[in-house]
Amino acid sequence: MSVVSVTTGPRRGWKSVSTWIGAVIVGIAAICALFAPLLAPHDPFAQDLGKRLLVPFWMEGTDPAHLLGTDQLGRDYLSRLIYGCRISMLIGVTVTIVSAVIGIAIGVLGGFLGGRVDDAVLFAITTRLSIPVVLVALAVVGLLGSSMHLLVITLGLLLWDRFAVVARSTTMQVRNLDFVAAAWCAGCSRFRILSREVLPNIASHLVVVATLEIALAILLEAALSFLGLGVPPPLPSWGLMIAEAKDYMFFSPWVIVIPGIALFVLVLGINLLGDGLRDAFGTHRTDT
Repeated sequence: MSVVSVTTGPRRGWKSVSTWIGAVIVGIAAICALFAPLLAPHDPFAQDLGKRLLVPFWMEGTDPAHLLGTDQLGRDYLSRLIYGCRISMLIGVTVTIVSAVIGIAIGVLGGFLGGRVDDAVLFAITTRLSIPVVLVALAVVGLLGSSMHLLVITLGLLLWDRFAVVARSTTMQVRNLDFVAAAWCAGCSRFRILSREVLPNIASHLVVVATLEIALAILLEAALSFLGLGVPPPLPSWGLMIAEAKDYMFFSPWVIVIPGIALFVLVLGINLLGDGLRDAFGTHRTDT
C-alpha cells in the first residue's frame, strides 16, 4: 500500500530545471485557456472548403493567414488548437475539483475518525479501485449521450480514489501530532480541528495529487473524444481533432501530429510541475 510520508529535507523542487519547464508549459496552457478568444486568429468553427487541408508554415505552399494550416473542413488549425487547450484545461480542472471534494471528504473522515468509519472508507476505496474507469465511462457516455457536463460528472465520480488514499494516510499522521491534541484540550469541535488544523497541514500533499489528476483527466477526455464518446463535435477537443484527422494521416500527417504533440507536451508539463511540487513540499512515497 502506498503511504505518503513527510520529510523535513531541503526544498529542491523549485531549483529543478524540469520544474520550471513544467511551470512554463502549464502557464502557457493556462493563458491559452483563459484568453482563447483573444489569441485565436480565426473563428475555430468557420469552414471554408476552398482552403481545406492547407499545410502549416514550415511546409511549401503555406498560407500566411493560417500558420498551422487548416483541417479537412477548412477550419483554421491554430485557432482550433488554442480552443482545444481551453477545453482540455477546463475539463481537467473541473474533473479534479469534483474528485477532490469527494476523495478528500472521504479520506479525511476515515483517517481522523478511524474505527468503523475507516473500515467503510477502505471498503469504498477498494471497491472503486476494482472498477475500470475507461469501461465505466464508455458505458455511461454511450448510454446517456456525449456532453461536456456528463463527461465532467462521470470522470469526477470515478477519479476520487487517489485523493482519498492520500488524504486518509496523511490525516492519520497529523491527528496524532501535538497541535491537534492541544486543540482537543482547548475544547475545539471536530469540525474546527478538521478545517483549521488537519486540512491546512495536508494541503501540500493534495496539491501534488491534483496535478496528477488533471493530467489523467485530460488524457481520459482525449481518449473518449477519440472514440467519439467525449466532447461532442464541432467543439475542438484535441482528442476529437486526432480522431477526425486519422483518415488523412498518410496524406497530410501534420493534422494528427500537431494535436498529438500538443496533448503530449501539456501532460508532460503538468507531470513535471507535479514532480517539482512533490520535491518542494518535501513528500515522498514509501511502500509498506
